[in-house]
Amino acid sequence: MAEKVVKVGLLGFGTVGTGVVRIVQGHQDDLVKQTGLGIEVHKILVKDKEKSRSINGLDNKITSDPYDIINDPDVDVIVEVIGGIHPTKEYILDALEQGKHIVTANKDLMALHGAEILAKAEEKGCDVFYEASVAGGIPILRALVEGFSSDRITKMMGIVNGTTNYIMTKMSQEGADYADVLKEAQALGYAEADPTSDVEGFDAARKMAILTTLGFRVPLKLDEVDVKGISSVSKEDIAYGKKLGYVIKLLGLARRDEDEVEVSVQPTMVHKDHPLASVNGVFNAVYVHGEAVGETMFYGPGAGELPTATAVVSDLVTIVKNMKLGVNGRGMVAPYKEKKLKDDSKKLSKYFLRLIVADKRGVLAQITQLLANKNISLDQVLQQPYNGGQQAEIIMVTHVAAKSDMNDVLLFLKDMDFITEIKSCYRVEGGE
Repeated sequence: MAEKVVKVGLLGFGTVGTGVVRIVQGHQDDLVKQTGLGIEVHKILVKDKEKSRSINGLDNKITSDPYDIINDPDVDVIVEVIGGIHPTKEYILDALEQGKHIVTANKDLMALHGAEILAKAEEKGCDVFYEASVAGGIPILRALVEGFSSDRITKMMGIVNGTTNYIMTKMSQEGADYADVLKEAQALGYAEADPTSDVEGFDAARKMAILTTLGFRVPLKLDEVDVKGISSVSKEDIAYGKKLGYVIKLLGLARRDEDEVEVSVQPTMVHKDHPLASVNGVFNAVYVHGEAVGETMFYGPGAGELPTATAVVSDLVTIVKNMKLGVNGRGMVAPYKEKKLKDDSKKLSKYFLRLIVADKRGVLAQITQLLANKNISLDQVLQQPYNGGQQAEIIMVTHVAAKSDMNDVLLFLKDMDFITEIKSCYRVEGGE
C-alpha cells in the first residue's frame, strides 16, 4: 500500500485530459511501485458539467470553477491541458503562488511565457514540467535537461509538426499537389479547418522556441524564430530535390556557435542519407548534437490522446518522485545564459536554388559569376528545357554560404533581364 496519496487537479477534460485519467486509473499499481505514493485525480475542471463523458463515476470530482482546484489545499499537483494563453497563464501563476506543482502540455503558453513561469516556480520551490508540449510522446525535454546535463548541445533539428510532415510525405511519395494533400489531411483530421498554424510553421516555431530555451538555456522569444511555412512548396521542387538526392521537410533548426544562437523553421532540402529524411507521415523526430555524445535522434508519435497523455503522466511521476525525495523545484531550470542572436552573415548553410531563365548562351556563366562575387560556389547544377524550349530551368545546390550573401544574390537575380522567375530557394541540410 502507498503511504500517501498525491492528489491531482486536472484543468481540462478533452482528448488529452481523458487519456491522463485513463492512465492514472489503469496504471495505479505501477505508479505506486515507481513512486511509493498513490496518485489520484481529485478534481477535474470542465466547461460543461452536464456533458456525457467516456469515463464514468467522476461526477463528484467535476467542477466548472478553476479556483475550486487552484485554492483546494488538498491538491498537490495541477495538470493543465485546456490550452490557450489567457486565462491559462493566470491559473498557472496563481497555482504556483499556492505552492502547487504544475504539469502542462501547453506549447503556446510555454513558448511565449515559459521564462516567467519557470522563474515563479523557482521562487516558490515548485516543479513545472511540460514534456507533452513538444513532440507528443517523445521524451525530448527530459533528455535535454537530464540526459545532456553534462554535455554542451550545439545543434538541434526537428520535424516537430505531424501535419506538415504528412503533407510533405504524401507530396514526395505520390507526386501530389499541396492543395490536394492538404484537403486529404483535413478530411483525416490531421489538419484543422484553418491549417494556418501548422502549414505556415507557427506551431513548429513554438516548439523550437521551447527546445532552444531548454537546450541552450537562453530566454528566446517566439518572434526571434525565423519562420517560413510549406504553402509555397511545389511538386516540381520536390521532384528536382529527389533528382539531386534530397527530400523536403519542414525543419526546425536551433544552432549555437561560440555562444551565438540562430533559430528557424523553414522548408529544407534534407539529404536522403540524413536520419531525418526517413521520418515520414505524422511522426516527429528531434536530432540533437552534443559536443561529447555527438549525434543522437529521438523519434516517435507527435500527437494523439495516449502518446501525449503518457508524456503528461511521466511528468507527473517525476514530480511525485521529487516530492518523496524533497527536491521539488530543482528540475527544469529557468534560462540563465545571456542571449546572443547571430546576424545573417554568421548563419551558414548550403542552398537549393531554382530559376527560370532565358535559354541563351552565357546565362549560366553570368549566374555563376554573380555567385562567385559573393564567395558562393556550386556543388550541383541541373539544367532542363522549359516552356517548350523557349526558356531553361536551372537548379543549383551551392556549397556553404552566409545567409546575407545569399540574400544579396537573390536581390541581384531579380534585377537581371535574363531571369524570368526565381521559383524557389531552400536551405539544404546534409550531403557534405
